[in-house]
Amino acid sequence: MKTGQHPFWGSISPLSGLSGIGLLIMGSGRLAWAMIIAASLLWVYTLSVLVSVFLASNTFKKIVSREGETTVYTCIACFFSALFILLFFLLCPLAALEIFFLLSLVPLYCVGSGVFQRVIPAGEDNSPDPGDAVFNAAAEAAVLAVLLIIISIIREPISYCSLTLPGSYQGIITIFTFNEGLFFPIRIFASSGGSLLLLGYIAGLYHYCRSVYYPMEEKI
Repeated sequence: MKTGQHPFWGSISPLSGLSGIGLLIMGSGRLAWAMIIAASLLWVYTLSVLVSVFLASNTFKKIVSREGETTVYTCIACFFSALFILLFFLLCPLAALEIFFLLSLVPLYCVGSGVFQRVIPAGEDNSPDPGDAVFNAAAEAAVLAVLLIIISIIREPISYCSLTLPGSYQGIITIFTFNEGLFFPIRIFASSGGSLLLLGYIAGLYHYCRSVYYPMEEKI
């Protein structure tokens, strides 16, 4: 990446600075939710950065201040997020209404992550390469998206004894359930407190592995 940081082991990783912990806690309750949010992350990150790269001309930088750029990037991210919600609502209205609040947080996480400042740095005479910028943005979004899906695959079965997928007009659908007599559900992981405990264990394991196998990433 342009910053020299690894999207997973570097300081920009959601597990490194816990920048995406709110979305990880709220969006990992169901696998269906995680998959929808993951698609929204990839959609918003890549398309917002792509449009922003074409706007990042020398003329644009002279007219808009550095603080004003953040406002423009926020508007672009919100536009693509709203477009994703609209398209998804047409396909699956019940599921869209169910996680509307979580989907509305995606552009805020996109802008707050600083991805625009990393792929479109200030003070450069030439505009960044669109291909590199979109690839770097997609890599950052993919890390958070994959973490969401992995945590939901762990969390949903032990919380509800089931696993769900996004459905059609009926909302989310259950692909299979466990017999609670054979697999006792640990209901604490269904709450925010339980998910925070699970994320704390995963983050601790992540930092241990990074210190052992990728010590140079901690010095960047």
